[in-house]
Amino acid sequence: MTQRPDESGAGSPAPIAVRAAVTRRARQPLTSRTVLAVATLLGLTAATYVVPGLERLRLFTPVVKSGASTPVAVQEPNLVEGEATIGQETHARPELAQPEVVKIPTKATGPIAKASRDKLPPIDVEKPPVPIEDPSGKALDGFYRALAQAALKQPGAIARVAHYGDSIVTSDYVSGTLRRKLQKQFGDAGHGYMLMANAWPAYFHNDVTRFASKGWKVSRIVGPLTPDGLYGLGGVSFRAPPGSRARFGTAKRGTFGRNVSRFEISYLKQPGGGKLRLLLDKQEHSVLDTDSPTTEVAVEVVKVPDGAHELEIVTIKGYSRVFGVVMERDSSGVVLDALGIQGARVRFLDKIDDAHYAEQLKWRRPNLVIFQFGANESGDGFAYSMADYNRTLKAVLEQTRKALPDAGCLVLGAMDRAEKKAGSLRTMAVIPAIVKEQKAAAKDTGCAFFNTYRAMGGPGSMAAWVSRGLGQADLTHPTGSGSEVIGSWIFRALMAGYDQYNSGAATK
Repeated sequence: MTQRPDESGAGSPAPIAVRAAVTRRARQPLTSRTVLAVATLLGLTAATYVVPGLERLRLFTPVVKSGASTPVAVQEPNLVEGEATIGQETHARPELAQPEVVKIPTKATGPIAKASRDKLPPIDVEKPPVPIEDPSGKALDGFYRALAQAALKQPGAIARVAHYGDSIVTSDYVSGTLRRKLQKQFGDAGHGYMLMANAWPAYFHNDVTRFASKGWKVSRIVGPLTPDGLYGLGGVSFRAPPGSRARFGTAKRGTFGRNVSRFEISYLKQPGGGKLRLLLDKQEHSVLDTDSPTTEVAVEVVKVPDGAHELEIVTIKGYSRVFGVVMERDSSGVVLDALGIQGARVRFLDKIDDAHYAEQLKWRRPNLVIFQFGANESGDGFAYSMADYNRTLKAVLEQTRKALPDAGCLVLGAMDRAEKKAGSLRTMAVIPAIVKEQKAAAKDTGCAFFNTYRAMGGPGSMAAWVSRGLGQADLTHPTGSGSEVIGSWIFRALMAGYDQYNSGAATK
């Protein structure tokens, strides 16, 4: 029988630890029907690597039919210990960048558009269809307080945002729009955290320049896993042989990301660690020795005069273990770390060692932590029960709140996802169930909640979004225009709360 959410809460299992077990055993042989389904899915996935324009759809998500009479156990992909090798260089991809001015379609377009191309009702990106829900009335106070200080241009007043998410955030969709809008209003205090190299082909960041040589070895919370649970802030650990390179620089065009005051390199000190040569603006700067009698996460800060700069990291001896690089400025404003993890469910954050996760959050000191997951959970269908989903989501939120008691916390509800049934496109049955549990978990942990599903229009909305060019043909992800709409809604909803916060502060 398909498992459904436990409405009463009676008999709920005890809370679980936020450190999951590592799979070390071989998987069970697949049935012939499953083999065919997987083969079909892999074929569709392969198409995203060869068809121009589909780069951002590179995501493997097993789909479990919600109507199955006997759900099977969820097979988490690649959750074994080890490393993968990045076979492609990381390059700046200006063709993937979100334009600073995005045109929202006014006519039906795309593969399921109406033949008549009827004019569509406009979408108001300045007024969100739904507000942020905050039963506690104070879930975002820490963020609003930091914004108020940044608005006053107080020295060092930086409002930091840590935006965790799945494939949407991996490509800096939604997160990129939110970063730009916050920085336009409160000031550009730097781009934030980036992985050392592209842990996935679709990994991308707006408003920076990046390069990395191929050959970097990666362990990721979506697999393969590292046995010690140390993944840095972004859920990915990197190692590289001598001669490997990674570069991070300010944007060469556009309004945002044109200046930096410091680079921060997050890495691991450990016995037998290698050496890294640092080059600043193509000139020798220093050598970073990661060898240490003890194992500990460390940060190397490279300060520069505020302006356009480039930092290059070259491995010159042995294997060094590194996580990512931060770009920030000394001026007041907003920094948003886009922490996208392709293929992730929110529960995969429990692959990170608990103490390490808390340590990384405290290092970055975000004033707001955003969680934007749900697409991959919808691929699991009801095979992963809603009771377990609620429990594991709450565990992650509670751990984050414990590490950052003064920070704001915001859960973005899952987007609608459509599937074809009986010749028509319908919302997957699991989507409203996931949204329900996200809202409940946010309330129980003192986090705010934005109902993206309802904002889009609720049941059937993804089909309508695809029709008007706001949703992609996979019936799951937004287009660039759709991402702009969602990011704008979230920004406006946050600003409405910020205005209320300031009004309340003024009356005290």
